[in-house]
Amino acid sequence: MSRDEMRACQSRRLVDMVERIYHNVPFYRNKMQEIGLHPEDIKDINDLKRLPFTTKQDLRDNYPFGLFAVPQSEIVRVHASSGTTGKPTVVGYSRKDLGTWSEVVARCMVSAGAHKHDVIHIAYGYGLFTGGLGLHYGSEKIGATVIPVSGGNTKRQLQIMRDFGSTVLACTPSYSLFLAEAMEDDGFVRDNYKLRVGIFGAEPWTENMRREIEERWKIKAIDIFGLSEVIGPGVSCECEYQDGLHVEEDHFVPEIIDPVTLEILPEGAKGELVFTTITKEGLPLLRYRTRDLTTLNYAPCKCGRTLVRMSKCAGRSDDMLIIRGVNLFPSQIESVLLDMSETHPHYLLIVDRVNNLDTLELQVEVDQLFFQDRISELQRLSKKIQHNLESTLGLAINVKLVEPKTIERSEGKAKRVIDKRKY
Repeated sequence: MSRDEMRACQSRRLVDMVERIYHNVPFYRNKMQEIGLHPEDIKDINDLKRLPFTTKQDLRDNYPFGLFAVPQSEIVRVHASSGTTGKPTVVGYSRKDLGTWSEVVARCMVSAGAHKHDVIHIAYGYGLFTGGLGLHYGSEKIGATVIPVSGGNTKRQLQIMRDFGSTVLACTPSYSLFLAEAMEDDGFVRDNYKLRVGIFGAEPWTENMRREIEERWKIKAIDIFGLSEVIGPGVSCECEYQDGLHVEEDHFVPEIIDPVTLEILPEGAKGELVFTTITKEGLPLLRYRTRDLTTLNYAPCKCGRTLVRMSKCAGRSDDMLIIRGVNLFPSQIESVLLDMSETHPHYLLIVDRVNNLDTLELQVEVDQLFFQDRISELQRLSKKIQHNLESTLGLAINVKLVEPKTIERSEGKAKRVIDKRKY
């Protein structure tokens, strides 16, 4: 679609969606009435900015089914987030929603380079988490062979990938490195695998981690993005050019706002990503604040797609640590570490408060060879890491070097931060 055609499509769908939620969701009806807004006031996509925001707390306040826009008899599937605090966020899908979900994931798989002749190894978790089933049905829609392994049992995963001839790996980026590490430790040979593409998401990851994955697995590593609240995986995905994630904007309209003032930011400005779902029936959302920080690019991609592209998320506004007045994202530390050959891509940040002063300790795994050298070599490396971090972040960090395999591995989202501060 041209940009004008896309906006016309979005306008039609937005008008219909606002009419539906006003009459079917008391929460949204009350929110609109509070600001004196009625469905007939929304004429086209330009009026999106007049509508109220939705937050994760709104979903929790209406737990479990208070934001559903169709009768319970029309909900054919329920998923829920694995939220770290408070109640889980519950998502309901109509039969049409499941078809939409399969469609957008199928688009993502194709843009990543997958096709009907592929064998797709899905190591995302199955169940209430949307990752496994989301990738599953989208992969089946393109006609590929799907291996629904789910998470866990790493040795078995490697054996199946080798024996079944898996060509596409779908999991979190941290788990793909865990698999690569296990492959090397268990004596498996990379040449015995047929993998050529990896589709990774569910956690932030840097360009340095992408290079690490691509080098160790000899594959093209593609970023896929989604949120359970919006639909699950399939909201956006990179293509072979790896130059931004194509947003399925005929279903999910993106905006970028200033997370403090809530003002809409111009194209190219970094801010908080907001989505409005304009085709969902079960749980449609108005201007949902994702807390993910990114930018939008409306220029057509080299692949020919005209969908808007979002840049790789630079973290989340609520993942941001404030240490002694300095804003810090874990992904910034990861990027520094992966630029250094002596360190491994496994680390843990421990934040504490001592005598009213914030402290930050970085535990990082280093190559086994360093533990066979003199103490002075370990001290030199520790100072080098501290210097590189302080130069990049403007923040002094206590660095603790640990041996390989010391930091707990995760088969799902990697836990990078332990915050012990009491507020």
